[in-house]
Amino acid sequence: MDAKPFAPACERNRDPILAVLRTQFADRRNVLEVGSGTGQHAVYFAAAMPWLRWQCADLPSQLPGIRQWLDEADLPNTPPPLALDVSGRWPAGPYDAVFSANILHIVGWPGVEAFFAGVGRVLEADGMLVVYGPFNEGGTYTSESNRDFDAWLKARDPRSGIRDLEAVQELAAQVGLHAVDNVAMPANNRCLVWRRQARAAR
Repeated sequence: MDAKPFAPACERNRDPILAVLRTQFADRRNVLEVGSGTGQHAVYFAAAMPWLRWQCADLPSQLPGIRQWLDEADLPNTPPPLALDVSGRWPAGPYDAVFSANILHIVGWPGVEAFFAGVGRVLEADGMLVVYGPFNEGGTYTSESNRDFDAWLKARDPRSGIRDLEAVQELAAQVGLHAVDNVAMPANNRCLVWRRQARAAR
């Protein structure tokens, strides 16, 4: 068996993210994590918030590593991971929460659009979305380290890059999400929080 994947960044950012999720997901029950990566976040958050059913999802190539983390943790609230490409088919849902970390600056802009369209399809009324990562504000970098990171991203893949907060907020609004919070995180990252507007009674 291949060595279990490990991302040092997950170890560094998991506690600040958990502090946000404990508040925003306190009354949630069924979470879809889009882009689970190694699976480290999933087992840490699912163990800390046992009232949640934490559903991992990522590209098929990532699933074996995620399974290693889930199998080792052996938690009752982490079902087997699902294959998910943001630009392809999404699980049927519905989910009352969606979480994603460090995805929007990796995929191209059509992938960012597909992400919010997918969230719009699977998130139920009054559902919550939390997205972690770096964002530009007012079309400018918020730090020199983010400028350098963006240059690194574009050298690796010209389609990727740190996204403008305002453009992301517009996509969220198009699927009925309204901004709830914008939390400053370590290393010039943010946790953006949205709630889906409940459908009006007829």
